[in-house]
Amino acid sequence: MAGNLRKRRDITAVASDTEIPSFDATTEAPTGLSEPTSDLEMYSKEVLSQLIHDNLPPTPNNFSLYFDRLLEDKSESLRKQINSVLEFEDNSDDEKTIELEKSLKSGFTSIKSVLQVTANVYKNIALMEKILVKRRAELGMTSDNTGVLSTITSLDQDVGKLNNILKKQVDHMKELYQDTATIVKNVENETIYDNQFGIYNKRYLLNKLEQERNLIEEFKHTSSLITIELSKEIEESITNQKALLLMTRTIARLLMKTSRRSDVVAHYGDGVFAMILKHTDISNAQRASERLCDLVSTSNFFLAEKEIQLKISIGIANISHERSVEETLVCGLNAMEYAYGNDDEDYAVCSKDQETSEN
Repeated sequence: MAGNLRKRRDITAVASDTEIPSFDATTEAPTGLSEPTSDLEMYSKEVLSQLIHDNLPPTPNNFSLYFDRLLEDKSESLRKQINSVLEFEDNSDDEKTIELEKSLKSGFTSIKSVLQVTANVYKNIALMEKILVKRRAELGMTSDNTGVLSTITSLDQDVGKLNNILKKQVDHMKELYQDTATIVKNVENETIYDNQFGIYNKRYLLNKLEQERNLIEEFKHTSSLITIELSKEIEESITNQKALLLMTRTIARLLMKTSRRSDVVAHYGDGVFAMILKHTDISNAQRASERLCDLVSTSNFFLAEKEIQLKISIGIANISHERSVEETLVCGLNAMEYAYGNDDEDYAVCSKDQETSEN
């Protein structure tokens, strides 16, 4: 999933006398290291050199970001080769958390089903008790069924006892169910995954925006936010809510398909999506938006016998430490609204950022 966090290597265990490879400032070549021999090693060296050239600390996170960013400009054969190697890596902590959230919700659904089945058993026992009372009354109308009536009376008493026991157990299960529901609700308040669209949720988006804002203040790099929504023209022309939901899910899948591993793709709410493009300026965010609009426009959706060409609107905003997370989001959403009136492009840059770039 886009937005993965890489596993950090524990460097606290490195001995103090361990020789640390150094770099020659004139050649940017590492001393004490053998020359790279494989394509992956050469590419990794290129990524590290670019980080140093851009005055960014070669932390695992920054290396991962540049690793994905520079890979976009490489040949298809090299991209396939490196991606095949990456597939063997372990899943990130975020992906494991998402799987845990799915399992938890699935388990809660199973518990709910068990309670429903138990409640049905209780209802059936209660129905059986009523039937026995009715049959006993019918037998009581005759004088030659004394033995049978006695047996049914005993059976009625036994069923009544079973019914009382089962009722207590059902009440206890309801209490356990409520306790479980409270736990699940608390977990949902801390989740990072949106089940409806299969991407990150708003809570995760806000946390990542705040984190990126702090990183920008510390390291002075540039990142962008884009907000995406299904065209209002399509939304207003289709009354079938289920079809609109399927279209919106299609857009979510396309966002995931085209995003880099370092990008964060999330559902902001009400069918509006957001992407954090790390180490990406406004100009590159515009190019990414153009590619995304082109990709979506090639996707057709069939509703009955009508073919609908998907279309989106995108707003672009700069992520700055001088803005709050809320201000950045509002800037992107306002730009997305402005894009609806743009006849030339399906995307627009926040007016404040547009003025800054022009100056």
